[in-house]
Amino acid sequence: MLTVGDTFPAFNLTAVKGGDEGLGGPGKSFTEISSASDAGKWKIVFFWPKDFTFVCPTEIAAFGKLAGEFGDRDAVVYGVSTDSEFVHLNWRVHNDDIRNLPIPMLADIKRELSAALGILDKQEGVPLRATFIVDPDGTIQWASVNGLNVGRNPAEVLRVLDALQTDELCPCNWEKGKQTLDAAKLFEAA
Repeated sequence: MLTVGDTFPAFNLTAVKGGDEGLGGPGKSFTEISSASDAGKWKIVFFWPKDFTFVCPTEIAAFGKLAGEFGDRDAVVYGVSTDSEFVHLNWRVHNDDIRNLPIPMLADIKRELSAALGILDKQEGVPLRATFIVDPDGTIQWASVNGLNVGRNPAEVLRVLDALQTDELCPCNWEKGKQTLDAAKLFEAA
């Protein structure tokens, strides 16, 4: 699996648009999103195993609820699975939790991005619940992966983004607005 310090792979995927634009129907609901999209922004890229499942919509909805918070931090959120854009659209239309999802749902149907990242489950051939924070230069600054049956915490991803954006030393459980560590003072005290 690619990790911190690695370059996030180049990609170009079809996606269901976020928000009301995503419910415009085939031909109006889709867009292309690539590694060049949203240049200069931080990117939160999270993967789920399959559409029309049980844990996945809880995570996707939670990321959607925080989309504005991520946007306030000059970050975009992309959700990705190996289902097609047509399956994504159908799922949004039929699932109340994600119907008004403000973030795009990318279709990695050839599994190229998932394979390049090294996050395909060896038994099922679907993406693990992987999350990447990618800086504006395209470098992975944080990577996390859960198994297929355990959901992640999008609020923790937001907390880590806040810490990364300080460019300071952040202690355990640090939260935005709290004091960062001053290494010079710590060495003086020792």
